[in-house]
Amino acid sequence: MPYTVSEQGQATVEAAFLIPILALVLAILVQPTIILYDRMVMSSAAAEGCRLLQTLPAEEAGDALKAYVERRLGAVPPVAPFHVHDPCSWVIESEGGQGSEYVTVRVTNKLKPLPLMQPEASGFGQIDADGLLTLQVEVTTRARASWVEGSPSQWIGAWE
Repeated sequence: MPYTVSEQGQATVEAAFLIPILALVLAILVQPTIILYDRMVMSSAAAEGCRLLQTLPAEEAGDALKAYVERRLGAVPPVAPFHVHDPCSWVIESEGGQGSEYVTVRVTNKLKPLPLMQPEASGFGQIDADGLLTLQVEVTTRARASWVEGSPSQWIGAWE
């Protein structure tokens, strides 16, 4: 069917309006995706740190735990929107150890928000004086599983 003069170029005009809107929506979705990725990696690294902390005496856990968790955090690219790397902004704190009832690993990261999200984050008060956004993840687990009660000699007696 032949087009009339009024219908020619309609798709081009619609695309001219739609493409910038789609680009803006995609740009707005990038920052939350970066934050979600960072939090997932940080949470996983903290959980693995808790498992390591359960096996180490509290006085020996410091440097070994930090090195172990930092190795796991290597999955986060050293790029400012993901992680401020110069100087490195990872802060790894731990509480408890092998004899404790609970162990906790806390991981803190700083990242530079993308330019499109900076005014929004500043408006909510989430940006510090350096213009960086701080993410913190804390994982707490029992040092000894709840189903493990008593001593090994009691466990053997339960199986007989």
